[in-house]
Amino acid sequence: MEPKNGDASRRPLAVRKNARVHQIAKWLNERNITPNQISLMSIVFAALGFAAMLGYHFFASSVLLLVTALCIQSRLLCNLFDGMVAIEGGKSTASGELFNDVPDRIADPLFIIGVGFATQHESGMYLAWACALVAVLTAYIRVLGVSMGTKADFRGPMAKQHRMALLTGALVVLFLQNLTGFFTDLPVNIIELALVVMLLGSLVTCWRRLVFIYQDVEGAALKDGDKQ
Repeated sequence: MEPKNGDASRRPLAVRKNARVHQIAKWLNERNITPNQISLMSIVFAALGFAAMLGYHFFASSVLLLVTALCIQSRLLCNLFDGMVAIEGGKSTASGELFNDVPDRIADPLFIIGVGFATQHESGMYLAWACALVAVLTAYIRVLGVSMGTKADFRGPMAKQHRMALLTGALVVLFLQNLTGFFTDLPVNIIELALVVMLLGSLVTCWRRLVFIYQDVEGAALKDGDKQ
């Protein structure tokens, strides 16, 4: 669930303005469904996605790639609707911050490490683990900034929605490659390329967020000093 402290702490998403999205959020809000329950469902979808990729590693059934891609998008829908039910639906709770962040810190590594099972080389799994660790680091830096008095910084280039879009696209491309046989003889596969992009982009994201925190905190200190 998204926290109660206003729009500044919410990830900016244009899809919230969509009429159909509002209808779905309203339907959920009218049921006996809490935002925290929706948040926890994101872990369920992440676990299903991880299990599907583990199955792909052993059975190489391409349909499991699409199952994982669907799980990723379902997880993102949970992230969308938990906040809408909490804020627009007026169901925010005092513990909302826990349900906002902790499920994401579990779901991200499950998906990222899971796609490591579809890499072509043994080193691909090490790459997936590195991406998962840095993904958690990007969120830690954002939360650290908030604790230091800055606004929540959701900038990329590899924020959560960017990472999940990259994984979804790579899984669909790998499915089509397996289906058609195109470009299957390359030295690396699309998943490994996506993980490299994710790792580099996540490192840039960490740097940009750290710079933002430093500049914001130091700028505020200078202003306070001028007033004294």
